[in-house]
Amino acid sequence: METDPQPILKLTGITKHYRSKASLFGRAGKPIVALQDLSLEVGAGEILGLVGESGSGKSTTGRLIVKLEVPDAGHIHLNGADTPKLKGKTLADFRRNVQMIFQDPYQSLNPHLSIYDTVAEPLIIHGAGDEAGRRQTVCETLGFAGLTPPEEYLNRYPHQLSGGQRQRVAIARAMVLQPAFVVADEPTSMLDASISFQIFNLLLEVRREMGVAILFITHSISAARYLCDRIAVIYRGSLMETGPADQVINNPLHPYTKALIDAQPGFDCVEADRYDTLLAAERDPVGGEHCPFYSRCSQAVKETCATSAPLLEHGESDHLAACYYI
Repeated sequence: METDPQPILKLTGITKHYRSKASLFGRAGKPIVALQDLSLEVGAGEILGLVGESGSGKSTTGRLIVKLEVPDAGHIHLNGADTPKLKGKTLADFRRNVQMIFQDPYQSLNPHLSIYDTVAEPLIIHGAGDEAGRRQTVCETLGFAGLTPPEEYLNRYPHQLSGGQRQRVAIARAMVLQPAFVVADEPTSMLDASISFQIFNLLLEVRREMGVAILFITHSISAARYLCDRIAVIYRGSLMETGPADQVINNPLHPYTKALIDAQPGFDCVEADRYDTLLAAERDPVGGEHCPFYSRCSQAVKETCATSAPLLEHGESDHLAACYYI
């Protein structure tokens, strides 16, 4: 899909550290690096897949984008505006234009609110329309999300819905304000395969009908292959590879991307023995600058990989990897 050359979202040099809990004896916990100098862009109307294993920094990235957390360093721009500096009306406009679909549909919905109140809440907060107009908007959005006829769902509560129906309500709540950008944080990880496929198609329909840009956070590279225009592979807070989805899947450059593909059950785009770059037994950590993937890479060369961190610049044009040996 062709996208606007000007990105709707741009992250530049984002760093985020957490501090682990103090020990029993009151010693300060060591800082944990969630994101390290992360830079990426999402074009208008594009679906970018952020792929990596648990603990790689995917969800932290999403939370920073929607301002649930604040970066320690770096800049996040939405349509050119530096989001950490937004206040007043510009902050309210940001809240309206950026929404998030959370991972767990069983915890992301308030059990005490009806489906109507859940989906109408953003409209009320932002003062959109009168009661009759809000009811019509809620019904239209629920119908678009696949809950039909919508009138039958308005007075139900989350515990009366299946997991897939709950996630459709969560998507309707995110889309009722017609945002420009949505963070979808592993929205199908709690659902079975058939329902996940339906949710993927719903997200594609959201993009097609509303023109919304989506950051799709996932640990499944096969899900990213189906849904996304481009893929960004992240490991321990650093980007390992970015590029068009087909290129990243069919011609992966970074050993970590290859390992993710090897680890995907039944991934039929490659031969079973195509790659010999599965994760190595973890080496002892090294100090100072080094490749983030050094301790687990079977192809690492100590003289280079353990002494400096490669930049995301190796490759061709729009398909890049942070690896010296590609």
